[in-house]
Amino acid sequence: MASSTDNSIHVDAPIELVWRTMNDVRRWPSLFTEYASIEVLHEEGTTVRFRLTMVPDPDGTVWSWVSERTWDDETRTSRAHRVETGPFEYMRIYWDFRTEGEGTLMRWRQEFEAKPTAPFTDEEITKRLNDNTAIQQAVIKEKIERIALGGAEIGRT
Repeated sequence: MASSTDNSIHVDAPIELVWRTMNDVRRWPSLFTEYASIEVLHEEGTTVRFRLTMVPDPDGTVWSWVSERTWDDETRTSRAHRVETGPFEYMRIYWDFRTEGEGTLMRWRQEFEAKPTAPFTDEEITKRLNDNTAIQQAVIKEKIERIALGGAEIGRT
């Protein structure tokens, strides 16, 4: 059975900064608290294929998978999907960014279905994704807002 999440946050920073930062996947281990590393496997135009490796979860499991992300500078949207689906039948993520007041509304929508052999149900992973997305968006918001106020750029790994 298909499941989805839909989460947004307002970032007090110009859309150009938010857009540029979020599409630089090499920065993700510095932006997200959940990613230990990233390896870019292929880039062509506005499409990048990469391997993400998570920090170990509380029981010590390290998750890793290959994803592909394509963005559209004109519409300020991007689409990603897991190439290596792991415990999912499929996992697709849609990101969109729009100017809202003096800042940017950053929205992430995820569509997925857990495999029958997954170590979680669709309901369990939906809750985990919603909870974790709120955490990650808040962390990213704080980091990008710091840059917007003249702070140091977020590093690359």
